[in-house]
Amino acid sequence: MPSDVVVAEHHGRKDYHDPPPSPLIVAEELTQWSFYRAIIAEFVATVLFLYIGVSTVIGYKSTTDPNLNADQCGGVGILGIAWAFGGMIFVLVYCTAGISGGHINPAVTFGLFLARKVSLIRAILYMVAQCLGAICGAGLAKTFQSSYYNRYGGGANTLSDGYSKGTGLGAEIIGTFVLVYTVFSATDPKRNARDSHVPVLAPLPIGFAVFLVHLATIHITGSGINPARSFGAAVIYNNDKAWDDHWLYWVGPFLGAAAAAFYHQFVLRAGAVKALASFRSNA
Repeated sequence: MPSDVVVAEHHGRKDYHDPPPSPLIVAEELTQWSFYRAIIAEFVATVLFLYIGVSTVIGYKSTTDPNLNADQCGGVGILGIAWAFGGMIFVLVYCTAGISGGHINPAVTFGLFLARKVSLIRAILYMVAQCLGAICGAGLAKTFQSSYYNRYGGGANTLSDGYSKGTGLGAEIIGTFVLVYTVFSATDPKRNARDSHVPVLAPLPIGFAVFLVHLATIHITGSGINPARSFGAAVIYNNDKAWDDHWLYWVGPFLGAAAAAFYHQFVLRAGAVKALASFRSNA
């Protein structure tokens, strides 16, 4: 998540400064090794995320397959799948936050871009790295579980029978809103300035948000809330059903991320009011 500059002040004044908005284009980034290191970190993190997540889904389905007379109460269950995705986000955000910000999700990157936390160039290349990493991660899962991969759906997200496209879209919007809103809240410079332990604990609520959203939406859409996760699994599985409603897993998360960015920046942090006050003071 984005690093923040915190400055302590006294005598009743605010004890933090918001970092300046990121310029739309920062050409200098392309000449810095730290920029490419961050892109590599996003790629590798998404590879690991997809590998663990998809492998858990396939493992669960293989251990509960009624055609194999398997124990229907065996395996990790839906709870275990949710823990796998949420737990990996917690681990990976903790590992990569200081390098790339630990986005691991194009929707998170998009929300932070709208809030001017990252530049356009960084946002685009992060999303590319995340999608490529997701493809590689799903490919690894297929390589190590080739006998089960296609039989159990390749961990691809699909809209469950009995649910309309509108319901699926709504589930993805709300689920991603919860995640991105948590990201903004956990990395808020105002909170970091007053609670010194918050930066260390920031990955925990983010991972927990992913866990809870999976519990609520996995039976509807498979719980995408991450376009790269859905895209990578769909590319490797490459089945018509995985592509039929794939647009839901891009439109929903991006709309949810945009809503969360607007809510946090302009409602909770009163961005519009601050901008107006600054304009009047300079007039």
